Amino acid sequence: MIYFLLYYSIVYMGNAIYGTYMPVYFQSVGASPSQIGTLLSLGPLVAILAQPVWGAVSDRSKSKNTVLMLLIIGAGAAMLLFPLSTAFYYLLAIVCVFTFFQTSIFAISDAITLEELEKQKRWSFGPIRLGGTIGFAIMSLTFGFIAKTNIGYLFPIYAFVMMVSFVLVTRFPRISGYQSTGNKMRVWVLFKNRKLMTYLAINLIIQITLGYYYTFFPVYFRGLGADNVLLGWSMAISSFSEIPFLLFASRIFKHIRITHILLISCTAAGLRWLCFYLTVDPIWALPAQVLHGLIFIVLSVTMAMYINQEVPKELKASGQTLNALLSLGVARIIGSFAGGFASEAFGMRNVFLYNTWIALGCAFLVFLVSLRETRERRLEGE
Repeated sequence: MIYFLLYYSIVYMGNAIYGTYMPVYFQSVGASPSQIGTLLSLGPLVAILAQPVWGAVSDRSKSKNTVLMLLIIGAGAAMLLFPLSTAFYYLLAIVCVFTFFQTSIFAISDAITLEELEKQKRWSFGPIRLGGTIGFAIMSLTFGFIAKTNIGYLFPIYAFVMMVSFVLVTRFPRISGYQSTGNKMRVWVLFKNRKLMTYLAINLIIQITLGYYYTFFPVYFRGLGADNVLLGWSMAISSFSEIPFLLFASRIFKHIRITHILLISCTAAGLRWLCFYLTVDPIWALPAQVLHGLIFIVLSVTMAMYINQEVPKELKASGQTLNALLSLGVARIIGSFAGGFASEAFGMRNVFLYNTWIALGCAFLVFLVSLRETRERRLEGE
């Protein structure tokens, strides 16, 4: 399991570099908010097409590890193409190529890890995923200082992170796709699972507000007067806030209903966006970052574990990539693209207020779903 722990630590370092500092890079080369939104939303549009492909390929492959290594190579190589030109349409094309490979890395990684953990019966997913949180925090802080010198260093450093990740995957036990031999099952089976679709829809709504945050918070935060070092600290705080949940994720998942977990996440999201709306000093945005530990990591780990538990074994990778398609594809498109134009029309501060109402409205929706499920359980008990 040490290789899985090291892998998550390293691969999420790449996520810290791209997710945190790419909007800053686009701004540094003269992109407007609407252009930044377009650049970071068209990539997820490609991901919508790519996710089902990579999920199906993984479920049918003789080795899911090989598929994961291909994705890592593609993402690392595409990143090195970014600095060749600052032309908007060139950047648009490279974002699409990069996203085609990058967005499925985490879904396939989770599918491989969760399947191996089922065999081992000794480790839980939370502590393994904790490696990703620590790696993300370390790189957020470290690259904050590097970016102060030259933001362009993000490209070779990201490629190096992918190279190390590739080496670690070669040490994983081989995980085969369940459809490589035997029973064939169509992905459409997933859409017949009403509860799964309900939870995916709730997750999608909150991920839309997160999509706006990931694209525009770095720009908004710098607009408040923060530099790249303080931006790195803000991301490190958000990352470290994930640790408590990850340490107890398995116990929480066993003893607390998923609707209650989602309700907490939706409420925390609403409070966080409200804090950003009220903040005029970048220092006061830092405490609000602690709420991140109740939102992204709770949603991503809970959904990954639920999918691994409820989805037929022949569609485990497809289930994970469907979730990634919605949360890293559809949600990021809406959050980035619509958020870019909304920012220019109403201002970033006001968009965070609108996200507050969206998140709290979603919390009310989860509350209604929870009441319905409680009623159904009582009827079944009778």
